[in-house]
Amino acid sequence: MRTPPHASEASRDARLSIGALSRATGVPVETLRTWEQRYGYPGAERKLSGHRVYPLAVVARLRRISVAIAAGHRAGDVVPASDAALDRLLAATGASARVATPWAMPVMLSTDEALALVQAFDAERLTAALLSEWGRLGPLEFLKTLVAPLVERVGREWAAGRLEIRHEHFLSERLGDLLRSLRLPLDHQASGPLVVCATLPGEAHVLGLQMAAIVLAAAGLRLVYLGTDMPPAELAALAADLPAAHVALSISSAADGPATLRHLRRLRQLLPEGIGIVVGGRGAPAAKPGVAVVADFDALNAWAREAAARRSPAAASRHDE
Repeated sequence: MRTPPHASEASRDARLSIGALSRATGVPVETLRTWEQRYGYPGAERKLSGHRVYPLAVVARLRRISVAIAAGHRAGDVVPASDAALDRLLAATGASARVATPWAMPVMLSTDEALALVQAFDAERLTAALLSEWGRLGPLEFLKTLVAPLVERVGREWAAGRLEIRHEHFLSERLGDLLRSLRLPLDHQASGPLVVCATLPGEAHVLGLQMAAIVLAAAGLRLVYLGTDMPPAELAALAADLPAAHVALSISSAADGPATLRHLRRLRQLLPEGIGIVVGGRGAPAAKPGVAVVADFDALNAWAREAAARRSPAAASRHDE
């Protein structure tokens, strides 16, 4: 089937799988297939392997279609409509106001493009672009290929004097708000063992912990998120009282190594033997007795999925009620 006329020449080389298209637009895969069969849109192309792919340009229009359907229009009237007719349908119900201009930004945001938005303090476009990539990539790849590299890039640019502290604070606050909002639906759906997430005393860097929390929640683990600078005695008391299955700690490269080791040893001594500790981050120590150390997001994801599969007796009891 030919590419529909809505696809732009500029994005002809960019192609998405149907799963990626579904994540980028919020339209279920089966709905996309139904629309293609009934209305010829979005039109798929075939790779040499036989897999179906879609032009990147259909993303923005599919989002507009979703808004129109949510406003009460029938798919049969909306999906095959021309762009002008779709505009009129949206305007007729006031839905056009919900089709924000930033969502028309291309997906596959590069670190350079994101950095330019940080330099311009363009919060609206930065958030819209990041949300688009979240939908396209999914949680793990979103963190690995975009968020973590962007945070590191801004840090390097600041250290080199090419950015100011206001840029770093802007990105930290914007990402912090966004990561919290993205994690909450995952928290709501999780039903696995309980994990307390925190950093140790003296550790004020929060973005690493927020990113790790998303990985844990996406794997199905329930979280109690405490944030930064938590004393070991408080962490151990809470974990025992809940009771939690694990304590997850983020340790940045800025952490005081000897002090971190002392706090970590103290936490291990105070925690009941059945409660595990998992540690990650650039400042994480080498493996210690009773402490699982993960090297990167892939390792954390593997650990989290294994932990989620071992549901605690308390969690199993609550789930079965």
